[in-house]
Formats: sequence, C-alpha cells, structure tokens
Amino acid sequence: MTDPDVLIVGAGPAGLTLAIELARRGVPYRLVDAGPGPFPGSRGKGLQPRTLEVFEDLGVLDAVFAAGSPYPPIRAYRGDTVLYEGRMAPERAVTPHLPYPNVWMLPQTRTVRILTDRLRELGGTVEYDTAVVGFDQDDDAVRAELGSGETITARYLVGTDGGRSTVRAGLGVGFLGETREAERSIVADLPVAGLDREHWHFWGDGPATGIGLCPLGGTDLFQLQAPLLGGETPTPDTAGVRALFAERAGVALDLGEVVWASVWRANIRMVDRYRVGRVLLAGDAAHVHSPAGGQGLNTSIQDAYNLGWKLAGVLAGGPEPLLDSYQHERLPVAAGVLGISTALHDKGLAGDRDALRRDDPELAQLTLGYPDSPLSVTDLDLPARSAAPPTRPASTCRPARWHPPAPAGRATVPPGRVTGRRMRRAGTPRARRCGCSTSSPGRTRRSWRSAPDRSRRRARASWCGGWCVPASRRETR
Repeated sequence: MTDPDVLIVGAGPAGLTLAIELARRGVPYRLVDAGPGPFPGSRGKGLQPRTLEVFEDLGVLDAVFAAGSPYPPIRAYRGDTVLYEGRMAPERAVTPHLPYPNVWMLPQTRTVRILTDRLRELGGTVEYDTAVVGFDQDDDAVRAELGSGETITARYLVGTDGGRSTVRAGLGVGFLGETREAERSIVADLPVAGLDREHWHFWGDGPATGIGLCPLGGTDLFQLQAPLLGGETPTPDTAGVRALFAERAGVALDLGEVVWASVWRANIRMVDRYRVGRVLLAGDAAHVHSPAGGQGLNTSIQDAYNLGWKLAGVLAGGPEPLLDSYQHERLPVAAGVLGISTALHDKGLAGDRDALRRDDPELAQLTLGYPDSPLSVTDLDLPARSAAPPTRPASTCRPARWHPPAPAGRATVPPGRVTGRRMRRAGTPRARRCGCSTSSPGRTRRSWRSAPDRSRRRARASWCGGWCVPASRRETR
C-alpha cells in the first residue's frame, strides 16, 4: 500500500472529520483505529450551532437533521408527581445570519455512521483492528509501526485517538488538569417501555442526586444518566442499571436490556501543546471535558475541521505558519471550553437551582473567533450591521482555503490568499477585527466587548493557564 501524506490515528468524530477534509482536497491519507469497529455508545449527543455549520460545509447536514431531533423539554418528578416542566434554553428563531440557532440531538453512534458514510462517498475507508504501537519522526517524515508489523511513512501524523491517546503518550506531551475519582456518574443506552419521548425525564431532588432518562433522537432508546453517590458501585449492565433506577427514582418503569453503558469519572484535562514537529493532536486526545454543556464532541470536530484545510494547504506548498496557526487558534478555545464545562459540572454537584440552564450563548460556540491568530485580518472595516447585505454568513465568509500564488505576470487574485500573517478573500472589503473564523463558516460581524459574569470568567481562567482569550479581545454576537 502506498504511503500516505497524513496518517490519522483514531476514527471517532474528530478523526473522521479530518479524513473527510483531506479526502475532498485530494490529500492521500490513511485512517486507522485500534478498535474492532465504530464506538457503540452515545457518549456525546448534542450538536451545537457552530458544528451544524461545519456539517453543512462537509455535506452531511441533511443526514444529520434526518437522523436526529430537537432537544426535548425537561420534566422533573418526585415519584409520579410532576414538579417542573421547561426547557434548558429558549428556542431561538432562524434568521439569515443564524441559520441553525439551536442545539440538535444526535447520538454519537449516528454521528459516526453519517461521517463514515460521507467518507465512503469520497472514496475513503477506516482501517479497524489496526493499532499504532510506536512512531518516530525527523525533519522530513513520521514513521509509525502498526501492531501487524507494517511500517507507515507519512509526512504528518495526527492523533485523534481519544482521552487515553497512545499518540499523546508517545509524544510525552503534558496532559494538565485533574481526575476527580470521587465524582463518578453512570451513563447507559437502553429502551424504556411506556415512557413518552417528548420530554427529558428527571427524578429526585436535582442533578446532584437524581436520575434522568433522555430520549435519544432518531432511535428507540433512552439515555440514562445519574451521578453515583458515596460508595455506590453499580455494575454497568442491565441488572445494575435497573436496580439503581428503582432505588433512585422510586417509580416502576419497564427498562429494557442495556445496549451500552459506562461508569464515567470527572476527568478534566488538556494538553500544553497541540503539535510536536510533524505530529499533531486533535479532539479528546488534546482535551477531555465534563459532558455538562455538550462541548467536548463539538470542540473535537472543530479541532479537526480547523486542522484539515491547513494540512492540505501546507502539503500543497503553502507556508509553514499556516500549520503553526492551528495550535495558536485551538488551544485557547479548548481552555475556554474546559472552563465553561467544568463550571457547569460544579454547579450540578453543588445542587444549584439553575444547574441545568443552557442559555449562555457561549455554549452554542458561535462566539468563537480568532482575532489574535496569525491568519486573522487586522485592517478591514466592516459596514454597520444594519447595512450588511441579507446574505447568510456562511456564504460571505466560507471556510478558508490556501491557494498557491499566481504565476508571475498574472493579475488575477485567487479565491483565498494566505501569506505569513494575513488572509484575505478576493472580493471582500477590508475590515478590522473580522469575526470570520478561519476554520469554519464564520460570521461577518462587528467586534464589541462583552462582560461575562465574573464567576464564569474565574472558572475559565483557572484552566486557561495563560491561554484564555480575554473577554475584551473575543468576538461576540
């Protein structure tokens, strides 16, 4: 088999997104995964608006909408008595500048299936049961040894192999943070008979002690979630899940056979760098989060989306600073997201009454931008918002592409141009503080300062380690 330009290790959402990005640009790659097949559980189930924009560009959005559902409202009980009903966040209206305003529910298993199908359409495949057991690199290439004894030589290697990443371990990259052994939860996918699928059902006195059943959009399953209290150690199987539900909820429901289950512990960590030479990290290999707020899977997909076009550009002869910008842009995002999800996790543990609120616009990840990136435009003047044309932002600020310089003597300007520190698209006005993300369908918007509440800022700052983007320099809507 011919050696690829890029070897991708790990075929979860991040690895598949990266493979799609490379495949549609004609970059030779191999995507390998140590597991026997796709991950079977719905570890992540919420797709944020920014990720929906990414999926539109990848050509999978119609399939995503067909396979999932909107998030249902919460219904909280004590026994059989309904105590509360409402949404975690108000539904936002679709507008020309906000085409996908609300979070969309899609179990991770279906997200992986859709991305795999898209990769197959592009002529790609996943090599399962294929573990990378070691690698080394020099200035020209990376050589990776597979468990089968095969050696692959690639120009770049990307580790998208999850929180226990063998690639990260092989690099010796620091994984900063903490594992809270005492803070554990159980999550399980299973059918439930006789329970309506129009609500996310909760029993108990709050998220710190209760138990929930959420209908998984596009399936006939529910996802059970519950924190484990004190010395509880249920087995993550059908008998253990049924016993825990009966004890915690105090109601009799017909829970079917568990399809997938896991005991989760609070692992809150991120790398201190995304790149060592020709080896890069993305997704859970670079950061692991509390599931609170639905940020981890989305951040992973956007890591890979950011990296894909930059790798393709450099491999096509683009300047090395293009690839350097990946860490510069994504490391602060991971730090900020880690702070947000940890703050929400801690609210739940503390039993805060608003622990399940999800109306913070930062959770939609639409406020993300890279104003301090080496690639960001710094000398553009955008018209006032009221004067902006009524076109979709994704059509006026498409994902960046690198194009080789035009031959000498040609006056034409390529559709997108990247030099050492500046990017500008042909036909666009110059603007200061462009909010357009250079890694995703961005939004053309003016910069203005926000004042996030201090508790959230402190929580984020405790994780950023100097990487957090100050509020005064972050693009907001």
